[in-house]
Amino acid sequence: MIPARAFAAFDKTSPLSPWTLERRDPGASDVAFDVLFCGVCHSDLHTARSEWPGTIYPCVPGHEIVGRVTSVGAAVTRFKAGDLVAVGCMVDSTCRTCKSCGEGLEQYCDSHGTVFTYNSKDNHLLDRITWGGYSTAMVIDEHFCLSLSPKLDPAAAAPLLCAGITTYSPLRHWGAGPGKKVGIVGLGGLGHMGVKFSHALGAHTVPFTTSEGKAQDARRLGADEVVLSKDAEDMRRHTGSFDLIVDTVSASHDLDAYTTLLR
Repeated sequence: MIPARAFAAFDKTSPLSPWTLERRDPGASDVAFDVLFCGVCHSDLHTARSEWPGTIYPCVPGHEIVGRVTSVGAAVTRFKAGDLVAVGCMVDSTCRTCKSCGEGLEQYCDSHGTVFTYNSKDNHLLDRITWGGYSTAMVIDEHFCLSLSPKLDPAAAAPLLCAGITTYSPLRHWGAGPGKKVGIVGLGGLGHMGVKFSHALGAHTVPFTTSEGKAQDARRLGADEVVLSKDAEDMRRHTGSFDLIVDTVSASHDLDAYTTLLR
């Protein structure tokens, strides 16, 4: 077993505290790595505080993980010691054989067997749950490791594993690119990445914000226009003109105001 230091929640009210845990020894298809950086996602807080049902304590959150490989199993072909790797919210699936798993869509595992990076039943150590990236070391199946370019700042890249993919995925799925007008609702942790991705993909990018003070930052991130969503006339000006709107705001709000803006 591989010893590791971590920060863990031991109940839903106490602050996260230092803890020592043991990772499994790498199997034939496993990649062992030292955790260099781990982003903080609000999902981590929801789980640690039992705001979502089913938290098992001690809980070690963290699913925006960047690390450097220390060793690999005999069957691993994509990584070697010294490589930079990244891990997101999944580390396994229970069956690995159903149609969804066979298509690389383990999040839709027909056996409902997605194994998340933390607070899931561990397929390898059956008496344990998975523990996440608020720790110094991890061991993950090669299939669920991503290669990280050494050209990227690993600290800045870590949030791409959740906040990044959350906005990148719908933008790619719905064809954001040249000739498309894309709206991004909100300019927070997700929204600012959506603006950057949409701009990089070549779309005409228009963030919506309730804060006039964010307009300058939005343009710096790549916005072509900025709409103040509290301004009814500014909203009406864009009626029926958007190919895609990605809403990143978690608070309850009026969606009808945005659906009327779609073509």
